[in-house]
Amino acid sequence: MGDSDLDLQTAEDELDDLDTGGDVVLGVLDGTTDPDEWVAHVENDDVLVLNIEGDLSELAAGFARDIRELGGELMHFRDFLVISPPGRDIDTDRLS
Repeated sequence: MGDSDLDLQTAEDELDDLDTGGDVVLGVLDGTTDPDEWVAHVENDDVLVLNIEGDLSELAAGFARDIRELGGELMHFRDFLVISPPGRDIDTDRLS
């Protein structure tokens, strides 16, 4: 191979330093979890996928506004509420 200015060790170190965001958290939205816990997940850059067990409007009332004010997104999809943190859009293009 010829000379190259590519420093693989440096490139690998930079990849290791990338902040890829939080986790994908699966849960159940049934009113038993403190709404502040869901907000804290979004603040920690987690994506939430919550199975809805009950009335969505009632169950999400304690945290939906806070998440929107943070810049997060909420999307009702089938029996789930998908919540993304600020800067992560929920792509719905393939639903139509």
